[in-house]
Amino acid sequence: MNRSRSSRWLAGGLLLVAAALLIGSGCFSWDGGRRKTERSSSVVTFLYPGQNDPLPPVTIPVLRLPLRVGIAFVPSGGADSRVAAFSGISEAQKSALLQRVADQFKGRDYIQSIEVIPSTYLRPAGGFGNLDQVRSLLNIDVVALVAYDQVQFTDQNVLSLAYWTIVGAYVFHGNKNDTQTLMEAVVYDIPSRHLLFRAPGASRVQAGAAAVYVDQNLRADSGRGFDLATTELITNLKTQLEDFRERVKNSPGEVKIEHKAGYTGGGALGGLFVIALAALGLVRWLWRRS
Repeated sequence: MNRSRSSRWLAGGLLLVAAALLIGSGCFSWDGGRRKTERSSSVVTFLYPGQNDPLPPVTIPVLRLPLRVGIAFVPSGGADSRVAAFSGISEAQKSALLQRVADQFKGRDYIQSIEVIPSTYLRPAGGFGNLDQVRSLLNIDVVALVAYDQVQFTDQNVLSLAYWTIVGAYVFHGNKNDTQTLMEAVVYDIPSRHLLFRAPGASRVQAGAAAVYVDQNLRADSGRGFDLATTELITNLKTQLEDFRERVKNSPGEVKIEHKAGYTGGGALGGLFVIALAALGLVRWLWRRS
């Protein structure tokens, strides 16, 4: 009887050990072995708070060249509290990414200045009223708002390794980090509330890491995901900007273009002016030779 009872205890103990090893090896976990982290911001939530079906603007936008442009990240609604250690993109990262975008569009004759707007100037669900305040404060005409949606998944790999030490087993879990990032830039004429054009940028970062380093790698993958998505965003912004210029030429009724005092517009007008000066110089030279 005692032997039978001891056998049952032994069998039960072995089952508990087996269950513990299964849990430790990643074959079984209470949360399915999957953790999801999401951080995001929304242009619609910021510009149209509480509006399910916002009405489109009826005023024709008037762009007075050269433009003074502001660029800013849309305020986010917060991140997953369970992963506060890497709960979102930092203010320094935001500023650096926005500066990358701004640098790509400086030097164009129809853009007078591009200013990176600090995140503290925009408040969640601030709407166009908030943009009007920023416009008065920074003296900008057009604003480019950047929103993002980043999701990170962590899957426990079934190929975990149990390393036996003097004090027992140390289980190394293989983890697959999958970071998907989507960014979107929308360019608005602030006075008319008119959307001029938009451009997306996306990236996907996949990396494997031991469980003890997964948080550090998720932080690194998050930053790399934003960096790669910004690169694609810049490329698409350039394309959409040129498409917008062609659209304005072919459909002048959609947008009205005016020139500020002293602005010649560069481009074709500037070239004609140079040609005219050269021709005048040639005529004067020939007249002196005769």
